[in-house]
Amino acid sequence: MEYVFLTGATGFVGKYLNIYLSKSNSCQVQSISLRDEWTIGGNITSVIHLAGKAHDLKNVSQSSDYYEANYDLTKQLYDTFLKSDAKRFIFISSVKAVSDSVEGILTESQVPNPQTHYGKSKLLAEEYIQRQILPEGKSYFIIRPCMIHGPGNKGNLNLLYKFVSKGIPYPLAAYQNKRSFLSVENLCFIIRELLIQDIPSGIYNAADDKALSTNEVVGILSKAKNRKPRLLFVPFKIVNALAFMGDKLGLPLNSERLKKLTENYVVSNQKIRSVLNCDLPLSAYEGLLKTALAFNEGN
Repeated sequence: MEYVFLTGATGFVGKYLNIYLSKSNSCQVQSISLRDEWTIGGNITSVIHLAGKAHDLKNVSQSSDYYEANYDLTKQLYDTFLKSDAKRFIFISSVKAVSDSVEGILTESQVPNPQTHYGKSKLLAEEYIQRQILPEGKSYFIIRPCMIHGPGNKGNLNLLYKFVSKGIPYPLAAYQNKRSFLSVENLCFIIRELLIQDIPSGIYNAADDKALSTNEVVGILSKAKNRKPRLLFVPFKIVNALAFMGDKLGLPLNSERLKKLTENYVVSNQKIRSVLNCDLPLSAYEGLLKTALAFNEGN
């Protein structure tokens, strides 16, 4: 039986993971908030650290907020783990701890060079974990997910779905890009396997097997509505001007969202796949369609 100490259980991934692990006959989950008084009890076998501050698309957060939530709390929790009887520590970091943009395919061997406080704070936490002497019998796993999605997800994918559901043509079809996604179900599967398999400590990217273009994603979202995708090839200059206006006027399309929707960001999952030695439950297509159908049911 695995006794799991879970932080961040009220977040999107945390809620899903709590249910996912609790359905397993081999896991019992203790959900806690690091803002309250807590301790890692003697029965705890694994710590999963999800709590943290996500990247702020509106850029209204203070830089100190990221370092307090993503570094200071992680350091405190990991120090306690090292002194406890728990055997495994799983830290959910981010690919943005490595790079905000990707040329080619992102692997674990790339030298980190984050540009945002979000990415820098996550990297500081990673580096702290790696610097500590690991007692015999303990292991750590630093998981770097790419863009996570699933039922109940809110964000750019949800915004894109709203475009599709209203019959509005997708205006960025002229951009030819590829990016990796990660179904929350696949992430939960990876975490569960780390709990039950004998896996070497280290850093592991987490992504679905195939990268997709945003145009392909629009096609999947359209399929959930039983519609043909409506793609509009607006010239780049016009789109950039609209995004600039969005920055000034607070419109849905701004420079940050434009980058998210059109950038190339391909992440390799070969390292985690090789150590798990099994297939992920959902393909990239199946995972996105499941998310899209959940969006559909919620409207």
